[in-house]
Amino acid sequence: MRLDEWTSEEFAQNVGPDTVVLLPIGSVEKHGRHLPLGSDMIQPLQVLEEVCKRTGAVLAPPIPYGVITTTRAYPGGVGVSFDSLRAFVRDVLRDLVRNGAHRVMVVSGHAAHDHMAALRAATQDVVDEGALKATVLSDYDIIYDQKDLPQNEGHAGMIETSRLLVHRPDLVKGRSPPSANRIPSYAVLPDARPYWDGVTGDSSKATKEYGEKLDRLVVDELVNLVEELKRRP
Repeated sequence: MRLDEWTSEEFAQNVGPDTVVLLPIGSVEKHGRHLPLGSDMIQPLQVLEEVCKRTGAVLAPPIPYGVITTTRAYPGGVGVSFDSLRAFVRDVLRDLVRNGAHRVMVVSGHAAHDHMAALRAATQDVVDEGALKATVLSDYDIIYDQKDLPQNEGHAGMIETSRLLVHRPDLVKGRSPPSANRIPSYAVLPDARPYWDGVTGDSSKATKEYGEKLDRLVVDELVNLVEELKRRP
């Protein structure tokens, strides 16, 4: 159910007003010393393929770049501005609507606040035009909503490393030392490196089994959200 693998004729045959299109968004940024720059794209793509199998939703081509701030100063951090991401996603959503796809779920593997705000603003722009029904979230919204998560775990730590051990173990290069995000509260910085090395938590505790548990949780909730979007009047 990959949109970009269809012919034009197959798109016309398979996409109707009740079809749900999944639009994955990622980022290119440092994830400690041990995880790939594209970790935020790898994770949603893996779970969304399973969601498509279970719901009949259609997977749109991913948008790999996002808004990055705290990781910008590290080598390999390639991002776009808030306005650029908002405009790009807005254009994609408008063209999906123009092509008859009126139900879209935007799912981001990158959960930074300004990044997610750009996605929500873009989607709101198109929803307000009257022809789109939409849902916007990060798969980490689902994960961080759980009450039994390990303490002080976050970016490139136990949780994210566990998921990469499921999705692309060949790209997990050992572990980074345990670390914490010490950026001062409410600070706006030109360079976060003196306060943070790209890791929050202890990646040495990561296991494939824990990653599989998290993925099941994410897939189940995304399936529920797709079904809700199908029913939305």
